[in-house]
Amino acid sequence: MKRIRVLVIDDSVTVRQLLVDALSADPEVHVVGTAPNGALGVTLLPRLVPDVVVLDVDMPVMDGLAFLQRVRPAWPKLPIIVFSTHTTHGAETTLQAMWFGATDYVAKPSASDFESAVQQARRDLLPRIKAFARRDAAAAGPAPPRAGALAASAGPPASPGPAPRPTVVAIGASTGGPRALAELLGALPADFPLPVLIVQHMPPLFTRHLADGLSAQCELPVLEAGHGATLEPGTIWVAPGDHHLTVGRDGPQLRLWLDQGPPENACRPSVNPLFRSVADVFGHGALGVVLTGMGQDGLDGASRIRAARGQVIVQDEPSSVVWGMPGAIARAGLADKVLPLASIAPEILVRAHRSGGRRAA
Repeated sequence: MKRIRVLVIDDSVTVRQLLVDALSADPEVHVVGTAPNGALGVTLLPRLVPDVVVLDVDMPVMDGLAFLQRVRPAWPKLPIIVFSTHTTHGAETTLQAMWFGATDYVAKPSASDFESAVQQARRDLLPRIKAFARRDAAAAGPAPPRAGALAASAGPPASPGPAPRPTVVAIGASTGGPRALAELLGALPADFPLPVLIVQHMPPLFTRHLADGLSAQCELPVLEAGHGATLEPGTIWVAPGDHHLTVGRDGPQLRLWLDQGPPENACRPSVNPLFRSVADVFGHGALGVVLTGMGQDGLDGASRIRAARGQVIVQDEPSSVVWGMPGAIARAGLADKVLPLASIAPEILVRAHRSGGRRAA
């Protein structure tokens, strides 16, 4: 069995040892090298040829952001996981790292004793490392089924006649989501006529910076959702970390509601509550979009949207960092379309400006 080759780059001796202990205990993983800064990491890449890099951001000589800018042109597909601190500064720099090409991030352990920190790092990092390695192995194997073939196998049949014009867009994303969201939302024009609601799996400190970062990259206002805010067309709301985001009627108004109900699929915010609420409120006017991400959050909500005769679009496997969430929906036959990331915004625009068809309730 070919072991997954991991390069660790972190200026802290303690953190490097923690990561070596956490990862080396798994027989599928081999830590092939460590480096105390990005400059040495750059020199080790061609020599060690890792399958995955675990990267600190704040380092002397060359920090993680400079490392990403240096290596991405030559190593565009190398999975790089940022190992960040769970602080305001850590959230800011981690989001910057995502814009510069980091594949994903994991917060550094909060446990005070070394062994507990090793266990936490092992629990959070190993699934991602293995998912990225499997993705690259699959990419080297036989071609996956064509998107059209998956879409054609959709289970619940669409109603006769033209598809309904959507009245809301709800988007779910996880691993690889920030960059996918930036590309998708950046293709929507300033006069986009629908409200857009987003669940990106992230902790509280990170979602506000995500909203700020997306706002800088698109023509529509992007806000972290507030409890009781009125739903407005042409505005994008991001669910805050540790809160589920839903939509509900308040007299004549449609408002955003936040709650701290139980996590779903170990996630809060979860895509499922958002999708269920837009299905209940907008019926066949609900358009659900599921982008790259691990796990299967969104599957239950997509089923509710389809049951309400709404529409579901999912990102295809080749353009996803991890085809977990969108793949689960496609395999369940719940996707109306399976599209490359670059084709999703044009598809949304066509649907949003479609005339005729059934109107939303």
